[in-house]
Amino acid sequence: MNFTGIVIVGLVVGLTGLIIGLLLGVAGKKFAVEVDEKEIKVRECLPGNNCGGCGFAGCDSLAKAIAAGEAPVNGCPVAGPTGAAKIAEVMGVAAEEGERKVAFVKCAGTCDKTNQKYDYYGLQDCRKAAVAPGKGPKLCSFGCMGFGSCVKACQFDAIHVINGVAVVDKEKCVACGKCVATCPNKLIELVPVSAKCIVQCSSQDKGKTVKAACDTGCIGCKACTKVCEAEAITVENNIAHIDQSKCTKCGKCAEKCPQKIITVAQ
Repeated sequence: MNFTGIVIVGLVVGLTGLIIGLLLGVAGKKFAVEVDEKEIKVRECLPGNNCGGCGFAGCDSLAKAIAAGEAPVNGCPVAGPTGAAKIAEVMGVAAEEGERKVAFVKCAGTCDKTNQKYDYYGLQDCRKAAVAPGKGPKLCSFGCMGFGSCVKACQFDAIHVINGVAVVDKEKCVACGKCVATCPNKLIELVPVSAKCIVQCSSQDKGKTVKAACDTGCIGCKACTKVCEAEAITVENNIAHIDQSKCTKCGKCAEKCPQKIITVAQ
């Protein structure tokens, strides 16, 4: 190939590259996805844990929803009140005040208080053990199995199995809800951090069966309902429930409970 041919090839290649570059530039501008500036700023206020506790796929999805007005500014449980205040400032709205919540395990059936049906040698996972006969080895089929599925689900090291029952560290818990969703027995619920009186049991069995399975457990006797002046306690399906919005934290229910299953938080 002579020199002229080389020059022609170089010009053709260069011109082709230039045309392609121009076309890509035009296409990039024409088909560019506009990102709301507020969405970017909201995302900067979020922690980036992508835990899903907000109900969205991750922090990016939540930021987009908040910027579009489809989610509240305090939608991230991990960001807390401080993060919500920053997001509210970005959105130009007032931050909604709400008390911080923490996870609470509704079971006090530790190893020394519960009876077992059989010895379990399967996978150390509550969800796997739940499909075993009787929903696990403990005589109470409603209680904590103690295999730690909730521990594995928690990204914040806020829950651990102690003496056969999951226990939540309120200082570390961010109320992301992962443990709530993971527990096959639905033992964990989110309660206000100031909640003083909580029923630490989930058994729906009748009193005689409860006593045979566990030394501590709600027997549905309704003694607590009779002393609650705020009418905050009801008994349904043989288990007491406390409405935290009505509870005055007087502690009379805990004093009256014959099973001492109503926890009085400090």
